[in-house]
Amino acid sequence: MINFLNLQKINLQHQEEIEAQLLQTFRSGWYILGQEVKTFEEDLSNYIGSKHAIGVANGLDALRLILRAYMEMNIIQEGDEIIVPANTYIASILAITENNLIPILVEPDPLTFNIDSTKIEEKITSKTKAILLVHLYGQISFDEKIQELATKYQLKLIEDNAQAVGSQWRGIKSGNLGDAAGFSFYPGKNLGAIGDGGAVTTNDDLLATTIRAIANYGSEKKYINSYLGINSRLDEIQAAVLKVKLKYLDAENEIRKAIAKRYCTEIINSKIILPIYPQEELTHNWHLFVIQTSDRNQLQDYLKQSGIETLIHYPIPPHLQKCYSDWNNLSFPITEKIHQEVVSLPMSPVLTEEEVNKIIETINLY
Repeated sequence: MINFLNLQKINLQHQEEIEAQLLQTFRSGWYILGQEVKTFEEDLSNYIGSKHAIGVANGLDALRLILRAYMEMNIIQEGDEIIVPANTYIASILAITENNLIPILVEPDPLTFNIDSTKIEEKITSKTKAILLVHLYGQISFDEKIQELATKYQLKLIEDNAQAVGSQWRGIKSGNLGDAAGFSFYPGKNLGAIGDGGAVTTNDDLLATTIRAIANYGSEKKYINSYLGINSRLDEIQAAVLKVKLKYLDAENEIRKAIAKRYCTEIINSKIILPIYPQEELTHNWHLFVIQTSDRNQLQDYLKQSGIETLIHYPIPPHLQKCYSDWNNLSFPITEKIHQEVVSLPMSPVLTEEEVNKIIETINLY
């Protein structure tokens, strides 16, 4: 069986370095907010090009904390509106509603899966305070039109960078395109921990200070609590692992790009719509390689019988989830079609040439 994603094999590439870091962290006796987190934050901010990187517990918390900090800074108020793509993973929406803000869903471009920038302005009202960009599957969701709208209407640009670490637009890395960005280091990400983890990047000094305090029980100084905070901290063990893996991120993303290019050029099947291989002004880290087909169930069964594992990201859009039952009568036809037709093919830096050959050949015979 060709696994969709072999995390064990990915991590074992760096076994010696990771084990040495874990042993060093264990022996240090310091397991929360220590040197490993500090070093990783510095490495991440240098890599992204941002002034600040703040380690947090997970990707959802990263987005929650950005919005919460803007509320504490009186930039966003309860009941304000946040524009967000309708076809995102539900975490992007949860971060908004958990802060008692209103998500305004916008349809995606069916070719890129990212928010359609031509449909944003019609959704902007006096209550709109931010655009939450989701770089879905690893492709940059940013263009000059979005920047113009943010400037024109004085909106914050927040990036959901959970899937796109290492992607770029005109030489600027995702995570440094807007005012703040949330990262996820869930094990299956391109930069994955061995548990949960996340981060926020920003160039805003006050925002960074506020996020650090809220994430640490609302405290800038021990036992002095300025905010009704939460406990959301990246731990030393995850930081130690991420510090090692960050060194190899670009090289592993290059392998993903090479595989994606082969998929895009060598898969030839009229039943399948392939993603667009991006032009030079932006790079795609190919966190996921997502195709579309009206024969999804049949294709998945065929590939499984052929020894190829696939996944669906994601079968149900947020507005049709039970937890958002008030939205279940809404209609987003492009989003719904995407969620009914997408299939993710195996994609990782440890796929062999033989495995890629088999995937391509098998799909072409379908």
